[in-house]
Amino acid sequence: MLILFTLFVVLPIAEIILLINVSGSIGGLNTFLIVIVTAAFGAYFVRQQGFSLLQQIQTKLRAGEAPSTEMAEAALLLVAGVLLITPGFITDILGFLFTLPFSRAPIAEFLMRKIPIMQAGGAHFSQSGFNTRPTGRPFNEGKTDDGDIIDGEFTDKTQSDDKNRLN
Repeated sequence: MLILFTLFVVLPIAEIILLINVSGSIGGLNTFLIVIVTAAFGAYFVRQQGFSLLQQIQTKLRAGEAPSTEMAEAALLLVAGVLLITPGFITDILGFLFTLPFSRAPIAEFLMRKIPIMQAGGAHFSQSGFNTRPTGRPFNEGKTDDGDIIDGEFTDKTQSDDKNRLN
């Protein structure tokens, strides 16, 4: 509740106060131009970083790894895009912090530790689909936690029996 109050009440008031003070110092037109330029530059930079991050995600998926950190960074990039097109200096600073790779990665890791839903658990991605086990290792690694090897094939006999009855 406190976070929502800060986002929707305190932050806009602080932005307005800061915009008024800056425009009093450098002029209204200069302040307006700075806000427009940071929005345009921010949108371009978020787009560029988004494509780079997408390539990292695809590389991890091809390697059979869960791109959990990259997905958290992608969420931060989405928030950064919204912050950068919102007029104001505080939102621009936060947006650029979420956009720059050297600051985005530690923020994403911090959020992954604090928000349990962003933790991937054990996951394995491959071209054949999504596989997971409680150990976090892919199914095809062979050994379970107790040391037994589980391997097998099965055939669903119920479908073939249903087909034979219909014919």
